[in-house]
Amino acid sequence: MPKQLLQKSAVTLLCFFTSLPLFAQQPRNEILDRTVDKVFCFRSADKELEKIAGLLNVKFNFNQARLKQYTLTKDFHDDNLATILAAICKATRSKYFIAEDNTIYIIGRRETYTPEVTLALQKAESREQVRLVYEEPKKFRVTVTGKVTDISSGEPLPNVTVMIDGQRGITTTNVDGYFTVFNVPSDTAILSFSSVGYTVSRYFLSPNKPLDSLHIQMLTSRNALNEVVVVAKKVQSFKLNQKVSMIKMTPDLIANLPSVGEKDIFRSFQLMPGISAANENSSGLYVRGGTPDQSLVLFDGFTVYNVEHLFGFFSAFNSNALKEVTLYKGGFESKYGGRLSSVVDINSKEGNKKNFNAGGDLSMMSVNAFAEGPIGKNASGIIFFRKSFRTSLYNKIFDKYSSDNGSNTPRPTNGPFGSNDQKTKSFFYDINGRFTWKPTKKDVFSLSIYNGKDKLDNSIIPAIPSFLQSSGRGFGIQITDLTNWGNTGSSLKWSKRWNEKVFTNSLISYSNYFSNRDRSSDFTRTDTSGNETTIKRGTLEDNNLKDYSIKTDVEIKVNKKHTIETGYHITYNDIKYSYAQNDTSKIIDRSTQGFTYTVFLQDKISLLKDKLQLIAGIRTTYFDPTKKLYYEPRLNATLEITDKIKLKGSAGQYYQFAKRVIREDILQGSRDFWVLADNDRLPVASARQYVAGLSWENKDFLVDVEGYCKKLTGLSEYSLRFQPTPGGLTYTENFFQGTGYARGIDLLVQKKIGNYTGWVAYTLGEAVNNYPVYGSKKFYANNDVRHEFKIVQLYKWNRFDFSATFIYASGRPYTAPSGAYSVTLPDSTTQSYFSVSGKNEFRLPGYHRLDIGVTYNFGDKGSGNGSIGVSLFNIYNRQNVWYKNYEISDNTIIATDVKYLGFTPNLTFTYRLK
Repeated sequence: MPKQLLQKSAVTLLCFFTSLPLFAQQPRNEILDRTVDKVFCFRSADKELEKIAGLLNVKFNFNQARLKQYTLTKDFHDDNLATILAAICKATRSKYFIAEDNTIYIIGRRETYTPEVTLALQKAESREQVRLVYEEPKKFRVTVTGKVTDISSGEPLPNVTVMIDGQRGITTTNVDGYFTVFNVPSDTAILSFSSVGYTVSRYFLSPNKPLDSLHIQMLTSRNALNEVVVVAKKVQSFKLNQKVSMIKMTPDLIANLPSVGEKDIFRSFQLMPGISAANENSSGLYVRGGTPDQSLVLFDGFTVYNVEHLFGFFSAFNSNALKEVTLYKGGFESKYGGRLSSVVDINSKEGNKKNFNAGGDLSMMSVNAFAEGPIGKNASGIIFFRKSFRTSLYNKIFDKYSSDNGSNTPRPTNGPFGSNDQKTKSFFYDINGRFTWKPTKKDVFSLSIYNGKDKLDNSIIPAIPSFLQSSGRGFGIQITDLTNWGNTGSSLKWSKRWNEKVFTNSLISYSNYFSNRDRSSDFTRTDTSGNETTIKRGTLEDNNLKDYSIKTDVEIKVNKKHTIETGYHITYNDIKYSYAQNDTSKIIDRSTQGFTYTVFLQDKISLLKDKLQLIAGIRTTYFDPTKKLYYEPRLNATLEITDKIKLKGSAGQYYQFAKRVIREDILQGSRDFWVLADNDRLPVASARQYVAGLSWENKDFLVDVEGYCKKLTGLSEYSLRFQPTPGGLTYTENFFQGTGYARGIDLLVQKKIGNYTGWVAYTLGEAVNNYPVYGSKKFYANNDVRHEFKIVQLYKWNRFDFSATFIYASGRPYTAPSGAYSVTLPDSTTQSYFSVSGKNEFRLPGYHRLDIGVTYNFGDKGSGNGSIGVSLFNIYNRQNVWYKNYEISDNTIIATDVKYLGFTPNLTFTYRLK
């Protein structure tokens, strides 16, 4: 017994001394000089060691269960085994020794040794072959620069978090993937890189390697799926706690969530706290009591003014085209402006820079295809196309929303005098592409284009009785029910990295939103002489918005504690809106134009040993139509109380010059249109925002709470009211001005990593408006939702991804007719009228539904891969109320509930070459 104890003590002392960073030079085994030409590691450590063993004809002995927990992401070019083992041991917290039979044992620094390892260690010690990987630093307080890209495609990765092991200091890569880290302790420090949807990558600095122009490649969770089971434990599907009110989403999460026909980034955001999910017919974002037009949506730098397909059921963005999407729910920085509520910054993919790739999706709604690849040595391109087609699912949505929303109402195919000529046609499509050229290591040029359109045509030519066609006379009727809307946009960007401290981003862009609505009837009559007369009656609406912009952003990394950002932004808006009762009489005909000139300046400051992060800035805008300057100071702060607890807050002033105004329509549903403020009937809208929050986070869980308050002025509504007069009907045009506020609390509890992940979100909110025209009493805004509760559950098992989402939201307010009466006009005809209740005096029933989905992933890297998914929407067939429809019959108001979709299944198929 004493002898065994003595042996154990000796081994323990031996292990302790071999853990010391300094040791005498040991004899070198020739095995360590064996060199590999090129090895790229991207899998778990145990798999990579097996690969290296085959390449170098060596034998390893290690604890597979322990090394399986570590993922390696590193390139080796003409490196010997000693260098490779140095990197692996640092990454896995191990040491190694070469046994008597030349087997290389890799053991953990705190690992309990098996009898076999103990015996081999004793023999190796006698041969002085025990080694600990260590390099003596030669430089201190160094600056490290480089670029982060996707390992498979070569795409630059923005907003990657870069940290120094053992320190609080954090920096992030810019929009083109570049980073600069100041005051790195030494040239042997370890840098870690993390980003949503990617496995964490670590880079070991070395005195023998350069510190500038590093190339860091990161592995996506999707590519790692079939390689390392434990990778999921290190991958987050979204990140929320990096800045105040910021959420960063990965496309991988979108693919796994239940969907109705289409993967949708905006629908995914609606599952987060503070973003309403009860608007089933709108993919726009209602953020913290705001409306969709109060959210700035940027796609590769240009502004998108409409984000909806198919009555708003889907967003206008193809999820396959997205590289990264960042949402600021409030408190956004000075470089963003022109909106009151939130910012959605979308970066599309640049195209595979290494290999040609293609693929597509097929669902019960649409077909979606893409192709990408390198163009020469310094360029790449990618193009996406998506188009809907008529299926039972498409028809179900089309029939539901076209027949219930007061427009594009399906008409019977058979009339009283025969078969009608029905011309129903409905589709949507979008196409976007990007071309990127990198002429030098410091310059990147990128051209991005987007075009998307919806067409809903439910026109009809009724059958005409034969007696109206007699005696050589002709009579014809065509009922037009046509709606078109869409976006076209493009941007040309030049990014330049002047040196390790200065980076610029210059962009010119064009954006056009259009919406045309024709609900009219053409009556054509031909007399006996052959003369034809056509009378057109009905309503014609046309909204056309054009945006021409140029801007430059400058980022200056002064030092570790200061990063200054500044820039300018010039926009010219040309917005037209017309509303006519027939083709000759226009009731509204607005045409407004104007320039917006903006400059901004902000400083990102790090204080209190990097525990306090401040972003202080100001944005100044000159708005040409009002001839006024608008100042927008902003402050954003985060304070790390401990390594797990963080306080955060923001305050700022925000202005909006182009806005969407609601045109009130009690009976058929309100419409909206874009206008430009004129400071007369349409004031510039403004908001003063305050946000305060607290978060607790460890490696597995996040608990986040934020409270917010917004004070709003310059709100606008539009009402067109017809009044009986002795000469007939006349109209009064009114732009109403109002104020309001929104306040609430967002709560999120998230399990971040593991095979089982998910979150629970709750929002307590209130949105209140005050329009003097409706009386002195305040009323709840149309988008007021008091309680909203969401549960998202995700589980990964082998090649299967399971998901379930549950949503509950309290009912939204609405205005209802309170009485009806008839008026006899001078021509002896009778017209029905109604009086209304107090503004938004009533509330709809609560909204709730449960969706589930399962996805099977197939294929392997290099031989094509894909997935098959099944989604069940509203699985228990809840009949949620969209709005109430009213009809007047014999001076009696008849109310009907218009419902959202019930139970709806969907099937999707996805395939990629790579």
